[in-house]
Amino acid sequence: MKKENFIWSSTKVGLLAGAVGIFLSLIGMVEIFNKRDVIEKVITLGMFLLVASGFLAGYIASRRTSDLLGENKAVSNLLAGLIAGLSTGLVLTLFVLSSNVVNLRTVFINATPPLFQLLTFGRGAGGAWLLTVYGAILGLLGGGFLLIPQIFRRPVTRAIFFMIFLALFSGLFRVILINQGDGVERIAKFLFSQTGMTINGALIFFFGIIAASMFWSSRGGVIQEKVDGLPRTGKISLRVLGFIVLAYIVLILPQVSGPFIAQVIVIISLYILMGLGLNIEIGFAGLLDLGFVAFYAIGAYTVGLLTSYGEYGLQHVSFWVAVPIAVLVSMFFGGLLGLPVLGVRGDYLAIATLGFGEIIRLLAGSDYMAKYLGGPRGIIGIQKPCIGFLEPFIRVDVPRICNGIELGKPENIYYIAIFSAILIAFISWRLRESRLGRAWMAIREDEDVAEALGVNLIQSKILAYMLGAAFAGLGGAIFATLVGSIFATSMQLIVSINVVALIIVGGMGSIPGVIVGAIALIGLPELLREVSEFRFLLYGVALITVMLVKPEGLWPSQTALRELHHDDATNLASEPHP
Repeated sequence: MKKENFIWSSTKVGLLAGAVGIFLSLIGMVEIFNKRDVIEKVITLGMFLLVASGFLAGYIASRRTSDLLGENKAVSNLLAGLIAGLSTGLVLTLFVLSSNVVNLRTVFINATPPLFQLLTFGRGAGGAWLLTVYGAILGLLGGGFLLIPQIFRRPVTRAIFFMIFLALFSGLFRVILINQGDGVERIAKFLFSQTGMTINGALIFFFGIIAASMFWSSRGGVIQEKVDGLPRTGKISLRVLGFIVLAYIVLILPQVSGPFIAQVIVIISLYILMGLGLNIEIGFAGLLDLGFVAFYAIGAYTVGLLTSYGEYGLQHVSFWVAVPIAVLVSMFFGGLLGLPVLGVRGDYLAIATLGFGEIIRLLAGSDYMAKYLGGPRGIIGIQKPCIGFLEPFIRVDVPRICNGIELGKPENIYYIAIFSAILIAFISWRLRESRLGRAWMAIREDEDVAEALGVNLIQSKILAYMLGAAFAGLGGAIFATLVGSIFATSMQLIVSINVVALIIVGGMGSIPGVIVGAIALIGLPELLREVSEFRFLLYGVALITVMLVKPEGLWPSQTALRELHHDDATNLASEPHP
């Protein structure tokens, strides 16, 4: 097959990067992100997106050129980067100039004057040519970056990514450090500003990460060998020390980070609970369930009905009594769903469960069930957990008095959610290693073969539905207590989609993968309010990227690794040894 000319290849990369830049501008991402700094008074996050477009275009074009030529050639690589960056800048320049001829805002609401002022550096259409110049320079830098020796390129890459991470979460780190006292507060303000990193902080982190990365590259192997050479007691001591440090951080985190961070962690924990439950159905047993939010809703409504001091409260029991009941009720409905769909597989099962989830949501919000579940008004006045004695119920809309410690704030619910997530993760791990877990995985691989080998399909599937529903019900119960009320509108299909997405991104069948997926897809958008507006875009990009780059997930199970990389292992084994 005839090889593509590298100039044409670089031009295509540049045009594509320019199109991406226009897309990010027209969906409002560039303008909204411009409110946050990467480095204070140097570059905003919005401008960083455009800079990254030009730089990456040059870098990708340079790499493609090396692949086409079979080696790195400085002139060709730099020329490829220059062409790609020039093309990117030219596309953005034409975009700005076209806005003077055509009123783009009649079609694209985000094509606002502030956006074009941003793109032209405040110079109007007369400054559009700067985009072409800057694009060419950035493309040249990107093309040249590939020519830097690997020993320097890797630390610089890590430093850039780490700086972006710190800049995005600068507000979080700043608050945590300021809460530590006067001395640390001065350090916090020296490193972080209100909206990003300070110049001093950026320089310290950039060169610090480079130094640390180069040190680890040169001495990391020796350190690792010394750790591997420790006696068994030494390794155990190191692990115990690591767990103690981790436990200490978990315990003090809500106290030093404030209620917002505590609430975000609670939400992540609730999605971990649901993810671990759905992981049993999808990851272990291969049962695609798109109506998982129904069990979440059942757990929430059960706790609401049993503990609420509002109009629809039934029993006025404590949180600690209501939660086990909510888990059992969710399990019951899990079995109820499992029975009629036992013989349904694949896509048909997904549609059937999707219908179940929608039925529960519509019933909860309907006028028909309003006299029991509140309908659109929902259930309000859910009693907070109390460690101690809870005084008797007096009348509607009057909270019961807690003679002890009331866990009413997110910083308090945090401990319940974290403990529940750890407990459920432990149960999931034990289930996966059990006889039942192996039966589920046999069903996932091939139901007919599993049945032929003696696996009881009915029992195994029903148990998968019931246990998954129980975990989701526990999550719903904690959510209702956290919010203090429950409405049918809170139980949308998107909750089920979120849970499925985090399992796919984290790694199907992997318990650590569920945790990583929840942090990546739920926690990060919550912490980055600007990103949360582009949550669906983020999901799409994350899913496509993971499927292309790491189809086994961010933290895959060993089984998934063996299945997806079987050919690689076979090829390595068949290669002749020197």
